[in-house]
Amino acid sequence: MNIMHENIDFPLSPVLKVKSREMPHFTYPWHFHREHEIIYVIKGHGISFVADSYEDFSSGDLVLLGSNLAHCWRSDKSYYSEKNKKQVNYIVIQFPENILHGTIFDSPEFNPIKDLLARSARGIRFSSSFSLKIGEKIIKLTNSSGIDRIIQFFQILAEFSKTSDYKLLAGELYSNSKNEIKDKRLTEILNYINRNYRDGVELDKIAEIAHLHPAAFCRFFREKTGKTLTRFVNDMRISYACRLIIDGKLSISEICFESGFNNLSSFNRTFKQNKKISPTAYRQSFYQK
Repeated sequence: MNIMHENIDFPLSPVLKVKSREMPHFTYPWHFHREHEIIYVIKGHGISFVADSYEDFSSGDLVLLGSNLAHCWRSDKSYYSEKNKKQVNYIVIQFPENILHGTIFDSPEFNPIKDLLARSARGIRFSSSFSLKIGEKIIKLTNSSGIDRIIQFFQILAEFSKTSDYKLLAGELYSNSKNEIKDKRLTEILNYINRNYRDGVELDKIAEIAHLHPAAFCRFFREKTGKTLTRFVNDMRISYACRLIIDGKLSISEICFESGFNNLSSFNRTFKQNKKISPTAYRQSFYQK
């Protein structure tokens, strides 16, 4: 599957691209671009793909996407019927990846927004309750201009940065490498997992790298990542499998072994636990017209 690189041309001004759309269904294909993007669905439902993430969306959906993160919103199949009279209504806000460049943005007041944009490397879907609260401000932004639009935009980013009512979309493979990890021991552990997750990660070996007893390592790893070692490794394998499924060059059976699983039944079971859908259905959903 070819992924389209969207080239978003920013003239000298404005610094934001704000588009309000109403049409029979979402039309843009699987693509990525350097700019950050906010997508707010006022009306409509279907499936969203963000990197390896597969999720239903509905009216009120609000997502912040980081730079170069592949994505696609696909309307429910009912929208493509010849008898369809429904419309999707959504707002897209695009802004440069270096929007916080400049002396004023070095001040600590902007650190929460910098952290927000770092997290957006995996895509952030905000809760429906938060979306309901902030939605009117996003709609108001489409009707503003000049300095008022810039002020309102940063107020929206500030609200985004304050809430903990969200979920990250893409898997561990899409963590932002620029988001430095302060813990040297954890960095070494994650580097080892990144190099070996497809070939097998042995507890005794990784505990030795961390200079911990295996039982102590398990406690340390879960405290730092919120996951067991097995869950973390399987999440990375499933993320990689999703990339291979979307790429479309290998069969499901080949993807199973390429992503590090020893048998197809284990792969199918783990994939469905992770994505709430089978690998075959995931492929069919992505490629449906």
